[in-house]
Amino acid sequence: MDLRSYFRSRQGELVHLLKQLVALESPTNDKKAVDACGAFVARELRRVGCRVAVHPQKDVGDLITAEFSPGRLKDADDEILVLTHIDTVWPVGKIAKMPFYVQGNRLYGPGALDMKAGVAMVLAALRSLHGLNVKPSKRITVFVNSAEETGSAAAHDLIRKLARRASLVLCLEPALPGGALKLERKGRLVVRLDVRGRSAHAGSPEKGVSAIEELAAQIARLRRLRTGESTVNVGLAGGGEKANVVAESAWAVLDIRFWKAKDRDRILKALRESAPALRGARLKVAVEGQTPPMEKTRASERLFVRAQEIAAGLGLALKGGRTGGGSDASIASGLGVPTLDGLGPDGDGLHSDHEHLLVPSFVERTALLTELLKEL
Repeated sequence: MDLRSYFRSRQGELVHLLKQLVALESPTNDKKAVDACGAFVARELRRVGCRVAVHPQKDVGDLITAEFSPGRLKDADDEILVLTHIDTVWPVGKIAKMPFYVQGNRLYGPGALDMKAGVAMVLAALRSLHGLNVKPSKRITVFVNSAEETGSAAAHDLIRKLARRASLVLCLEPALPGGALKLERKGRLVVRLDVRGRSAHAGSPEKGVSAIEELAAQIARLRRLRTGESTVNVGLAGGGEKANVVAESAWAVLDIRFWKAKDRDRILKALRESAPALRGARLKVAVEGQTPPMEKTRASERLFVRAQEIAAGLGLALKGGRTGGGSDASIASGLGVPTLDGLGPDGDGLHSDHEHLLVPSFVERTALLTELLKEL
């Protein structure tokens, strides 16, 4: 069957499904809203023949896993893991000022590209496999994250568990501008630097140790860590109590990005071994969050070549690229599992008011995903 033509004829259904998902606004920090969106997705997954499990969470939306099985498999490990997420960066009510609409080939709406389109794609792909009675050669597991935008330890643990039993992973994050897949991603460290000094009256500053001055010295030293393509951004900083008191404490939160795990280790080692610039000052370094880099591996390159062959059969050309942002694909890839990311549609405006996707790409990527689930 020509799946590209099949989904072109169902473009209206695809757009309507995405409209339903976008209307269910689901900012990460609003558990009630995210769970409402998750309940809709769970119902749709059950309708296409999936066995659905809901994993309750206290502080974030519930996590969802769904299994679509062709029946008896020769190899228990013959499994594809599909990664999606339903949380967005947009607050409830944003859709009133940033409505869902289609203009020409562009589809607009909060969270449409990042990444409710990916959720709609997998629902439509499984619906077609189920409706056409097509049995893929591998079991398909879909993971629906409720807190991808901020990160969740529970979600990361579940992704690792699922990825370890999968033979390959497909992540439906948006494509790079132009449609390329994301074969490499930067890793990320969020590090908090706390400085302790000694308070004193501003009229006799020599009796104290300024934590703010020490923090400034440490921030200046951070420049030496920006080597190659690694970046260190001081995103937040604060300290002190009053203008006429030598600051006893100060702090900063750093966002550190890197292409290789070895660069993460180098930077973290340098931070932890950094000595105070002022006598009497004390430093404390704490990692508040981290995502591994998605490094290019031979296994993932082979998977990409196979995906290119399958895409060519649909008349589509696949290219690969890299991005500085992170995703759940990095967690799976960090375990050595062959991983493709950026299988979602082409578009622009992530996390901005002009967020949109290209409808032809949305249709084509749904056809490609369905073919990948059949053939890989």
